[in-house]
Amino acid sequence: MFSALLALPRTVWLIGLISLVNDSASDMLYPLIPLYLSSVLLAGPKALGLIEGIAEATASLLKLFSGVVVDRTRRSKPWLVFGYGLAGLGRPLIAFIGSWPWLLAIRFADRVGKGLRSSPRDALLAASVPAHRRGLAFGLHRAMDNAGAVVGPLLAAALLARQVPLHDIFLWSALPAALCLTLAGALREPAERTPAAARPFSWRLDGLPPTLRRYLLVVALFTLGNSSNMFLLLRAQALGVPQADIPLLWAAVSAVAMLFSTPLAALSDRVGRVRLLLGGYVLYGLFYLVIGLISTPGWPLWLLFAGYGLFMAATEGVEKALVADLAPADGRGTAFGWFNLTAGICLLPASLIFGYLYQVAGALPAFGFSAGCALAAAWLLWRWLGPHALPQPQPALPGGKS
Repeated sequence: MFSALLALPRTVWLIGLISLVNDSASDMLYPLIPLYLSSVLLAGPKALGLIEGIAEATASLLKLFSGVVVDRTRRSKPWLVFGYGLAGLGRPLIAFIGSWPWLLAIRFADRVGKGLRSSPRDALLAASVPAHRRGLAFGLHRAMDNAGAVVGPLLAAALLARQVPLHDIFLWSALPAALCLTLAGALREPAERTPAAARPFSWRLDGLPPTLRRYLLVVALFTLGNSSNMFLLLRAQALGVPQADIPLLWAAVSAVAMLFSTPLAALSDRVGRVRLLLGGYVLYGLFYLVIGLISTPGWPLWLLFAGYGLFMAATEGVEKALVADLAPADGRGTAFGWFNLTAGICLLPASLIFGYLYQVAGALPAFGFSAGCALAAAWLLWRWLGPHALPQPQPALPGGKS
């Protein structure tokens, strides 16, 4: 696997490095937002659900728009530069707000940047490698992304341990954001990419293969139970995990995901994507059931969060590699747009439902609802997209074409 990693194109490694730097900034703040929301802005789980739901749903709509545009222009770099720049500009502004609606506005801007860059980035990754290396390429990207999610919380924990105010930590996020924008400017478009013939756009998913449409339904059901990860950190805080340890807990999740993303995603190149996704969905369901039942902090909670990192490793890169497998070559941007739209738009009801259940009925009903959605999605995944029903990635033809 190491020789295959070294043989990956420069574009794959550069996209991974950009994600590492960007997530170092983003995840330095991510574990702190629930703390900032509750201790400074004096808001609860309902406000958190509304903020995260609206932000992610907006990002998803823009992911579809940018994906469609990329298929027509075959230009990814401008969207990546603008998307990373907008997100980097917004994060430090959290230091100056005094109420949760302003946090909503800043998270909205941050997710607009994510929406404009995600589908072009995924299409660029898919176009940079042959079909039998897609799992490896997307797995490496997720590993480097999660490496940033380790570095960020560790920085946050170190700053909190030195009694640095939350206000100042938000300001520090401007430095990695500037570096990320510089790296995005160094990206190059594949030389062979030419504009595709324009196809009429349809909100009825016309033109997408039937298997891809079934896969999107599975993703929608799973995402309905996959609310914001901030609720996991809120749960850990409620169980008694000290404030300074919250970033470390999330860093542990990201460390596990970083270590296993590449080998597990590469494994899907050999054994099939569906088997890996099925195991990840089942693991997610079991994790959410137990996290809703547990009543005390300690090493079992850390072990549970490590298991959540395995779920991330087994699904994040593999989900996108499967989209690339199922999509037509000249429609991958649109396919990634629909995938991102489906996953993101369901986060609004997912976060609202979870936040309401958590605040009104308690932790177990909220986490139990998420577990039920995940296990139901796993059943549909196997029934509709079993390995016998999917085309398997083929080795590259001479000349590097798939």
